Amino acid sequence: MAEFFPALTDDHIAFIARQPMFFVATAAAEGRINLSPKGYDVVRVLAPDRLAYLDLGGSGNETQAHLAADGRITLMFCAFDNPALILRVYGRGAFIIVGDPGYEALAAHFPKLPGARQIFEIAIESVQTSCGWGVPKMTLDQPRETLVKYHCQADPAERLARIAGRTRSIDGLPVRVQTILPGFDA
Repeated sequence: MAEFFPALTDDHIAFIARQPMFFVATAAAEGRINLSPKGYDVVRVLAPDRLAYLDLGGSGNETQAHLAADGRITLMFCAFDNPALILRVYGRGAFIIVGDPGYEALAAHFPKLPGARQIFEIAIESVQTSCGWGVPKMTLDQPRETLVKYHCQADPAERLARIAGRTRSIDGLPVRVQTILPGFDA
């Protein structure tokens, strides 16, 4: 039932574009495995062997810490409608923080969302599809806008001050924090 590919096909790219959410998993050699659900229109396929996603500030920054320590990353896209399908993207990831060289050029691929703190770029090593027949069928009621509303209402300078002390992951790995406001932050 599972099939592997060296890169994304046109059908895979179209499937990714239709999904309202995805999951990202990372791990370092030691400590917890991080698995996070993501929403919003924040994934861009840059080439069949390269994709990126815009990361908004949230409750932690485990993905960045794991990528700095190890580099491995898996994204999973799952159809909750028909036809059933699971698509996993395996690769090596890097992060580009607001203010880093190349950030603005890469950010041009994404919508202007408040709270943007970094972009994760993934060099795809392989792609796997599987049936997804055991995944329940569900319908999307509506997107949850709470995170964007939170960042719209927050004072950007206060946000930077608050995250300035978040220099460690929950397992104590180092995390780089943004020190400047993104050009399109609300």
